[in-house]
Amino acid sequence: MEKIKKFLREWRDISVITSSMTGFVILLRFLGLLQSLEWAVFDQYMRLRPHESKDERIVIVGISETDLHNLQQGYINDDVYARLIKKLKEKKPRAIGLDIYRDLPFQPGHENLVQVFKSTEYLVGIEKVVPDRNGNTVSAPPVLKELGQVGANDVVVDSDNTVRRGFMYLADKNNNNVYSFSLYLALLYLNQEGITVNTLEDGITWQLGQAVFPQLNVNEGGYIRTDNGGYQVLINYRGEAGYFETVSLTDILEDRVPQDWGRDRIILIGTVGESFKDLFYTPYSAGLLSLPEPMSGVEVQANLISQILSAAIDGRPLIHSWPEVQEYLWIIFWALIGAIVSWQWRYVGSSWKLISLGSTLVLSTGILFVSTYTALIWGLWIPVVPPFLAMIGSVSAITAYIARSANLIRKTFGRYLSNEVVANLLESPDGLKIGGKRREITIVTSDLRGFTALSEQLDPEVVVQILNIYLEFMLDVITKYQGTVDKFMGDGIVILFGAPTLKEDDAERALACAIDMQLTMKNVNAKLQELDLPSLAMGIGINTGEVVVGNIGSEKHTEYTVIGKEMNLAFRIEGYTTGKQILISEPTLKAIKNSHLRIDGEMQVKPKGVQELITIYDLGGIGEPYNLFLTKETDQYFNLREPIPISYQILEGKNVSNQIFAAYLIKLSETGAEVKTELANSDPLPAPLSNIKLNLLRINNQKQTSEDIYAKILNKSANPSHFYIQFTFKPAAEAEILFQYLQKSIIANN
Repeated sequence: MEKIKKFLREWRDISVITSSMTGFVILLRFLGLLQSLEWAVFDQYMRLRPHESKDERIVIVGISETDLHNLQQGYINDDVYARLIKKLKEKKPRAIGLDIYRDLPFQPGHENLVQVFKSTEYLVGIEKVVPDRNGNTVSAPPVLKELGQVGANDVVVDSDNTVRRGFMYLADKNNNNVYSFSLYLALLYLNQEGITVNTLEDGITWQLGQAVFPQLNVNEGGYIRTDNGGYQVLINYRGEAGYFETVSLTDILEDRVPQDWGRDRIILIGTVGESFKDLFYTPYSAGLLSLPEPMSGVEVQANLISQILSAAIDGRPLIHSWPEVQEYLWIIFWALIGAIVSWQWRYVGSSWKLISLGSTLVLSTGILFVSTYTALIWGLWIPVVPPFLAMIGSVSAITAYIARSANLIRKTFGRYLSNEVVANLLESPDGLKIGGKRREITIVTSDLRGFTALSEQLDPEVVVQILNIYLEFMLDVITKYQGTVDKFMGDGIVILFGAPTLKEDDAERALACAIDMQLTMKNVNAKLQELDLPSLAMGIGINTGEVVVGNIGSEKHTEYTVIGKEMNLAFRIEGYTTGKQILISEPTLKAIKNSHLRIDGEMQVKPKGVQELITIYDLGGIGEPYNLFLTKETDQYFNLREPIPISYQILEGKNVSNQIFAAYLIKLSETGAEVKTELANSDPLPAPLSNIKLNLLRINNQKQTSEDIYAKILNKSANPSHFYIQFTFKPAAEAEILFQYLQKSIIANN
């Protein structure tokens, strides 16, 4: 179930990011901001396509500046065109297209040209139907208009001055449909193949032979809200300028071509020289390292005618695109690819992550471009720029999301460590390497007195609540003094000063931190009291020495920690403390250089595992620049009118000894008691600073034993067979009983 929940959470994040990026990219596309980029990719794909064989069904008679020079005139008169068409008719073509405006006579020879027009039923002239920028149109030759042998040679120029689409037919100013010049000529050719126009069930779409010619949509391919007036189609160019066989006007007039050169062909007559200004940019015009090379208008018409013939007869693909819904799904798919790719590599190390993510992105981008390029070869124009941006955007968004999550983790980590320590661990080259180094550091260990016994009497939820309150206050103090939390041990905290960052004042900051922690316990207990929870008391032990510190473990699990006997000694020292007390070792005292310390006492102890006696010191405060001091508290003991019988057992670590001793409480204070034992002269008293478990006997003159009470033997001089204790844990009922005894003793003593 947890795996399923995790899976759903991850996919929720991915889906939100994917849908957001998809929506953003679709918005950019809808606004038309990606149109030019999509056109540029389309044009590049067109140029990269394999070269197609020449369409021998179409040839061009190209009129250039050289022809004018040969004719010794600045323009071509009607007599020249009449002679040209007569020469071409001798070649037995299927159709002749005159892509020259001839609405006015150009003498001499106009009557001859008119007779040629009338006698050539397969000759098609041109007119300009769509007004230019000045609102001008160009009429067809009157004779050809009367004969119905006229087509519109208008082309559609995109905003980047490139021709990517053409007309099948369009409406004139009287709203009458006019066949395009290219369609008219193509139909003349196809009629001899037995192919005529069929209209599909929608009453709009045309079918010619094997091909259905889809009408351009307003959002076709890379177009956004384009003007698709008339019956427009995308042009599937055969190649660059010069693709179709072209001969000069002079070659025809001087009979330089074979007699059967034009048999069963469509012959186009048009200008190809630059001075005629009948040039257009096409997808083949641009080049990465060359200047754009325009294509003559007659060649554009030849490509349109070839497209119609090739589609109808040969089944050559026409360029079309997906419905918009499919395009949106395509964009979503690649956004999802980008999100999944970056999400899957989120756990990889930074260097490998960069390599892996980069390699996967390159591969994904390659697949996107290769698939869309291959699709265009087969006539399908699939968007490239929107899915690419969606993929890159998703990668960026996921990366930012992961970085934000990492920053949140860093902030969470920063609750336990200082910013400097976090930076050292996460940003330094060696910060996360497995291994350790020898270093002299100061170790602070803290523990709540009697908390184990307290937790046994409370619900687990309450125990966690108490610990969270305690740790929240303590961690704020630790962060303030730039300590490194090594670990939590139940109710205990291990704090390092000098690892991973070593500073000259590590020991001073450690002592200041410990004192501030003790002072902050007042706030902790105030918070607990508000929630009607029991108060806490904390002991702190501090030691300074050489240890091995670093990342211990393996690549699967690593813990930044400390290994060495000095760490163990810090725990031993902490074990000697009572509540509200801080004990420090002699090396720690010697490590203090600039701050004045208040030492409230010292004692010699022999911790377990240590061969010789060591001196530990009771820390009461630290001077400049911290000025932190604990309040000196002295317990006043009051004689009990009637001693309280008890039994006690000595604690050895976490274990309780089997030997039970009898004794009496003869004095009480707010925090402790004086105990009179019934030991024989040969039996030693419990060692100072050791811990005992005791039980009250015959409570309120009843024969019953109390719940367990825990206490620490104080290093305080007393009469023979007597010793002093400080309570570390009292159950609520027993605490109330002792409080009543204390009150009676206070009244009696007063």
